[in-house]
Amino acid sequence: MSAVERICVVGAGNMGHQIALCAAMAGFKVKCTDVSAGILQRAEQFVETYLPGRVKKGRLTEEQAKRARANITFVPTLEIAAAGADLVIEAISEKLSLKRQVFAELDHCSPPHAILATNSSFIVSSEIADATRRPGQVLNMHFFNPALVMKVVEVVQGPHVADTSAATVIEVAKQMGKTPVLLKREVYGFLVNRILGAINREAFWLYERGVASLEDIDLAVVNGLGHPMGPFRLMDLTGIDLAYDIGMERFRETGDPTDRPPPTVVAKFVKGEFGEKTGRGFYEYPDEKGRASGTCPADGQTRPSGHG
Repeated sequence: MSAVERICVVGAGNMGHQIALCAAMAGFKVKCTDVSAGILQRAEQFVETYLPGRVKKGRLTEEQAKRARANITFVPTLEIAAAGADLVIEAISEKLSLKRQVFAELDHCSPPHAILATNSSFIVSSEIADATRRPGQVLNMHFFNPALVMKVVEVVQGPHVADTSAATVIEVAKQMGKTPVLLKREVYGFLVNRILGAINREAFWLYERGVASLEDIDLAVVNGLGHPMGPFRLMDLTGIDLAYDIGMERFRETGDPTDRPPPTVVAKFVKGEFGEKTGRGFYEYPDEKGRASGTCPADGQTRPSGHG
């Protein structure tokens, strides 16, 4: 099992920069990159705010925060980010063609020993591995949103993945303070999202047929099943655009109309109402900037948006 000291994170969006910061706080040397200079800048600003905030709350010492900040850098190109990396974690859009393109580039600009992991929540690594010359070192390492909080990491060992690659990634997850779970074979949606998908399908079925409001469905799941938030509130958090992209990617793969995103998701996507990131999704998130406040419907501080 190879030792991992340097990690490259590709994609500095909400998932990417949080994964990068998790790794930096665990002592890894991290380089994070993104094609968007604006996203990269916002990611760095998040780190500059988050670490002092943890110190103020007593969750980190000044020294721990200082070390974590020194461990993470934000760089403008894939070549700079991947140079010298022992592990690369890709956290870009859920589009297979784009991922294959990025992995092909990573194969050329990262060291031969580097493990290339995708954070994809649905696309299995066997659909990406042959874009590289190292299929045994390509696998899924799936974090959950928000990555700084959620403990579980799904490691998926497809038939092409070397045992040493899976073992190394599991060890890295543990060093990051996560709880890794190993899937011994590839399956669409992995563990958590297969279970969550079943809940979401039922939630949309109930809502779109007028059985109950989305607010009451969320309340029932929170107070009846003990979930921290209901399916509609959770989709606002993770992004309705992500739900749309995942559904469309699956539909293009299978051709099965039942795999299309639910009509309610399509309507929100067309309107550009993606959830917290846009200030409006199934709920509204008003603050002084009209952007996400991050509150949960159970606490009464969000408002349902116009849905139909």
